[in-house]
Amino acid sequence: MASTGNTSKAAGKAAGCIDPAALLQTIPNVGPATAGDLLRLGINQAHNPIGLDGDQLYEELCQLGGVRHDPCVRDVFAAIIDFAEGGPSQPWWAVTPARKARDAARTKPDSFAP
Repeated sequence: MASTGNTSKAAGKAAGCIDPAALLQTIPNVGPATAGDLLRLGINQAHNPIGLDGDQLYEELCQLGGVRHDPCVRDVFAAIIDFAEGGPSQPWWAVTPARKARDAARTKPDSFAP
């Protein structure tokens, strides 16, 4: 009997192999593109982001690809980390105000007392 390409896929499923990208897409705010980004960053399971920093992940992603991504990616990472750490499922834009406040605090000049 001739073997088809589907045989190895069926065997993988039978053995309990799960596509990491598909598994990551079960996390709120994670679609195919974000799953790919997470995999590039070495995150392949839902619990991997625990204790990480979304801003640092963003910088690593930008360095890996040599391009600057939309700053909203930082918010997506923050929402993913919060969820992994037991926080509620919330849309990524719910964490945008906190990012903007951090950015504003970083760019605010130090005050000088006379």
